[in-house]
Amino acid sequence: MRRDVFQAIADPTRREIIGVVAKQSLNLNSVAETFDISRQAVSKHIKILTECGLIVIQKQGRENYCIAKLEKLSEVANWVEQYKQVWEHKFDALDNLLFRLQQNKDNQPD
Repeated sequence: MRRDVFQAIADPTRREIIGVVAKQSLNLNSVAETFDISRQAVSKHIKILTECGLIVIQKQGRENYCIAKLEKLSEVANWVEQYKQVWEHKFDALDNLLFRLQQNKDNQPD
């Protein structure tokens, strides 16, 4: 199954895992210990994050470490930015309208 970064961040637990691993590379057990869900559930989330390219598993001795690769989040940032610009334009237009209405009201004789 092909997964994308949007699937990865759709789940709050995966977002939390990204946050934990972004601060520091941790082995799988250390990541699992930070959550109140089973190690198996954490492993499934980590598998999805690796399929999406947000985490890389690197073997160091006997341990597998999760390393954050956050470059892919730029896809999300770019997608959000286009809508941010649309909404900023709409808010600017609303600000202008409210300003003009206030000016008209201020210029009305009492």
